[in-house]
Amino acid sequence: MHDVQGSESPVPGPEEREQRRASFRMRRAAVRIDAATPPQRDRAVDALRALAILGVVLGHWLVTALVADGATLRAASPLGPMPWLAPVSWTFQTLAVFFMVGGHVATRSLASARARGGTYGAWLGTRLARLFVPVATVLAVWTVAAVGLLLGGASMVTVHTVVKLALSPLWFLLVFAVLTAATPLLVRLNPLWPLAVVLHVDLVRFGLGGPAWLGWVNVVAGWLVPYTVGAAWTRGELERPRSGRLLLVGGAVATALLVGWAGYPASMVGVPGAAVSNLNPPTLAAVTFGLAQCGLALLLRDRLRRAMRGPLAWAAVALLNLSAMTVFLWHQTAMMATTAMGLLAGRLTGLHTDPDGLEWVAARLLWLPVFALVLAVCRAAFHACERGPREPRRSDGRGSRVIRVHHRSGRTESKAAPSA
Repeated sequence: MHDVQGSESPVPGPEEREQRRASFRMRRAAVRIDAATPPQRDRAVDALRALAILGVVLGHWLVTALVADGATLRAASPLGPMPWLAPVSWTFQTLAVFFMVGGHVATRSLASARARGGTYGAWLGTRLARLFVPVATVLAVWTVAAVGLLLGGASMVTVHTVVKLALSPLWFLLVFAVLTAATPLLVRLNPLWPLAVVLHVDLVRFGLGGPAWLGWVNVVAGWLVPYTVGAAWTRGELERPRSGRLLLVGGAVATALLVGWAGYPASMVGVPGAAVSNLNPPTLAAVTFGLAQCGLALLLRDRLRRAMRGPLAWAAVALLNLSAMTVFLWHQTAMMATTAMGLLAGRLTGLHTDPDGLEWVAARLLWLPVFALVLAVCRAAFHACERGPREPRRSDGRGSRVIRVHHRSGRTESKAAPSA
């Protein structure tokens, strides 16, 4: 005879019941987001953008340190005293993927706007508003913060350090805005042309002893390479796996040769005190490394599409994309706010100390969840600024858009789908 009492399930307690209800609400919300997404939407695009944003954020949090020297804060990087951490920059320097996705989305969006009878001016105004309205908020907040710090007695070194870190992401948006405005001219541009410009600029700078200022040409030309790779993706020229493999292998081999034999830095981000930065301005090594990343991203598209069929995974990616500008613009502020609040408890390892050993690395990893929590607060406070102007609605009250869907055969179809 079975023990009836022993077979009974224990009655869940109040905390467990609340956890179950929260889990149920989360799954139900994820299902609603999944159901509201147009079936023609290429979810791999959103997944790649989300991965690129996360790479930039985590990269900055890992390789940027604010060291407290008495009452002064100065910037430092663990990549100087610990050059063996350079592979961290290979993993988290994902700007090339972001520019590739940006080029793909912009060229596709422009074609869609023209198909609906829209003008270039209206299209550009909408896209730039989504960039610069959140930027205006960041500038306003940090103008007030800088004045407050100076009036509060903070040193000029501290104010310069924190303002520079907070506003450093803006250079990217300026370049992105320039490329977005030039999208009609870039729709058919082969990525080899801007790559050739970067090659010749570096030959003159490093090979012939040319002026250092010439490298700033690469700020546009260097990021134009992945942007036009995104345009080629829109044209359907990169659908075959062979294209992704060619970019991945070719970019990786070229980068290895440039670092191993041409003397380029191994780190793909700037290191304080280094003679040459791969990122500021971009070098040929940074561009070839970015091409390798783009190739890997293209090869991952099918796997990402399959992964995004899960409602929970897709909901997380969709929500991050909705907050992409806020996360990008405020992640450095979140780190600095944590650093400032931490000073109330003294000089904390991994937060205020010199990044010169494994102890600092281990401590910094433990601080990442705190940075993320403070960033969530920033997101709640400033996400409303990211909502751009709504697209005009049709007379029947429904929004519409044309989504270009690429097939492996190379054929491109245009399909109308309700807006999400």
